Amino acid sequence: MGSDGYKATVRYAGDKLFIGMPPSGTSFLMDADGERKSAPTPLEHLLVAVAGCTAFDVQAILEKKRQDVTDYWVQISGVRRDEHPRAFIRFDIKHVVHGRNISEKAVADAIALSEEKYCSVAATVRPTAEIRSSYEIIEIGDAAAKSAG
Repeated sequence: MGSDGYKATVRYAGDKLFIGMPPSGTSFLMDADGERKSAPTPLEHLLVAVAGCTAFDVQAILEKKRQDVTDYWVQISGVRRDEHPRAFIRFDIKHVVHGRNISEKAVADAIALSEEKYCSVAATVRPTAEIRSSYEIIEIGDAAAKSAG
């Protein structure tokens, strides 16, 4: 059985604002008014959580594989159902890796390990949402980029 140690609180702060208090104790603001854009909505947090989870994995794996990464980010877009509940049905994730002599195999393997073994957030959303991943490797000092995925 799983662990039940993850507990959080969400408290109403007035004016459609909520304070999220996760187990780490580092609180953050959420805005129920998506038009106002004063803080992320829960759906935006989920989008970033999916990208963040795989980014953490891929960066750590590339470091273990001794890849000379000079910059790295993940772009994510989500596609939602038209009808309610407007759940995400697909995530498109693109890993952008800058560095010197980056191995395409190392990047592809790191993404696969994250998706298949390590990323808890992706594993949580995958039963209802497709995840499509791709990557781009940008060689430092090389104007031409290698793309795959």
